[in-house]
Amino acid sequence: MFWVLLLLPAWAVAGTACVRLCLAAVRAAAVDATAARDHSLTLYEAAFLSGGPARVAELTLVSMARQRRLLLAHTGWATVVDPRGHDEMERSVIGAIGPEGQSRIAPVRASAATAESVHRLADRLVAAGLAVPDGERTIAGAVRQVQAAAATVLVLGAVALLLPSQAPDAGYEVPVAVWFALPLILTLSCLAITRIEVHPYSRWASPAGQRLLGTLARHPDGTGDDRTYLTSVAVRGVRAVGEPDLRAAFTHRDRSAGRRG
Repeated sequence: MFWVLLLLPAWAVAGTACVRLCLAAVRAAAVDATAARDHSLTLYEAAFLSGGPARVAELTLVSMARQRRLLLAHTGWATVVDPRGHDEMERSVIGAIGPEGQSRIAPVRASAATAESVHRLADRLVAAGLAVPDGERTIAGAVRQVQAAAATVLVLGAVALLLPSQAPDAGYEVPVAVWFALPLILTLSCLAITRIEVHPYSRWASPAGQRLLGTLARHPDGTGDDRTYLTSVAVRGVRAVGEPDLRAAFTHRDRSAGRRG
């Protein structure tokens, strides 16, 4: 009967994870009920809801590069051409590059993503019910915990079946498998229901925010090709960048940190 000592934590892990997922779904539904459904997303807001602070920084860099106010070299360096930022996001990027006017893109992107302007943007989206509050137990995080719980139940069940006392002649093999199948069915059922009801899961956007992003992706509300291009970058990230050199600027990994391009 040593397998019972493994069954108890299996139920505890599965039950805790499923309860957390249910609570996250309830909170998401409550936020969705009060969300600003007629909100018109800006490019920065779309970028945040799609990819978080890092996506906002990437969008700002790409936008400034297309306006020839920032040079992004394929070797991974950013050079300021016009030191006057048109908005607080651009000023954050210019400030992250520093007084020398040149810096590697990776630290600029990281610094701009943590700027106060991005925090204020996040607060506005949270207040509108379009973004998930910082530190909130999101559905995506709860789903990952349920997935981990399912794997844990499988491992504990396998260990229980391999215990010496669970040899076939002991007569416990079938009951043990059945008992561990119950918490496994619980976790898999929660995952299936969640996938049907609230998929896709998002770390940044609330359900209302995801719906607005879906509308934006289908109908990029722009007045020209440049706006449509930047909308694609906001939603999809740097993989939507069409220029090979510009895309290489974000993916370049220089072995020599002191070499400039």
